[in-house]
Amino acid sequence: MSIRYVLGRLLFFFVVVWAGITLIFFLPRLAPGRDPVRERLGMMAAMGGMNAENVERLAQAYEAKFGLDLPLWQQYLNYMSDIARFNLGYSLAKFPTRVIDIIGPALPWTISLLTVATVLAFLLGSLLGGLIAWDGAPPILRFLLPPLFTFSAIPYYLLGLILIYLFAFKLKWFPLTGGSQILTMPSVSFSYLLELIYHSILPALSIVLASIGFWALSMRGMMITVEGEDYVTLAEAKGLPSGRVFLWYAMRNALLPQTTALALSLGTILSGSLLVEIMFGYPGIGSALFIAITGFDYFVIYGIVFMIVVTIALATLILDLIYPLLDPRIRYQEN
Repeated sequence: MSIRYVLGRLLFFFVVVWAGITLIFFLPRLAPGRDPVRERLGMMAAMGGMNAENVERLAQAYEAKFGLDLPLWQQYLNYMSDIARFNLGYSLAKFPTRVIDIIGPALPWTISLLTVATVLAFLLGSLLGGLIAWDGAPPILRFLLPPLFTFSAIPYYLLGLILIYLFAFKLKWFPLTGGSQILTMPSVSFSYLLELIYHSILPALSIVLASIGFWALSMRGMMITVEGEDYVTLAEAKGLPSGRVFLWYAMRNALLPQTTALALSLGTILSGSLLVEIMFGYPGIGSALFIAITGFDYFVIYGIVFMIVVTIALATLILDLIYPLLDPRIRYQEN
């Protein structure tokens, strides 16, 4: 892999992030009649939170404090300067709480839940899909395909409702909601870790069951294609063990397109947890985004969208850099 290629991918990463945050800045301002400060203050006045006569005066004070009364180009420069320092502004609904102070505590919950669930579904689905398509696999595995397809056709939030009803409400094996017990103080201890795992089983299971069929179906299609390749036929003709042919010749090459999809899936974990976190009362980014949307907290929404743009671009960058390690046939050389 050449230095020029690595620098080019890094430059492309920053261009993608810059384009994304530029759209985040300009699109809301292009919408006619959208003023988040006045809308939020107007809602508070309608609910009796303040005197309606003072809304305009307070809105002007907000604009002066945060530079919203400056020319658009100057606002953009200030915005880019703040983004470079990860200063995402202040929450309108919880002022003077900073947006980063809302997103920061929610990130570990979402990253841990969605990363583990996505990787687990990827590994199980890819392995089952490969075995289903492999001629040397036990025939009974082929009966797993219809249930997997059925689960993949059901949205994970509907599976979540079913799991809640069966295992939390009827059987009472798992908690109904939350990321931990109420009033439990976070601590670095084995008991607290077990409690976190216990509360995350049902949310993770709903995601795994809903996505494992997708990974199995795509892996089955790739395995059927790979089985006809010359290198697989040659490996079988050499008398290599069936397990080695399956893992090192068929699965290894069929996993490449799967890895691309996995990287994109990991890049969207911040947005993919919205409904499942709301349903299970899980304190992650999805719940924070839902609260921001229902409360018209625009700056928190912008901050979460910015984090999603960064994670997708970062996942794509990492995939581009490690792809030659996954497939030695791929080489990026200088022209």
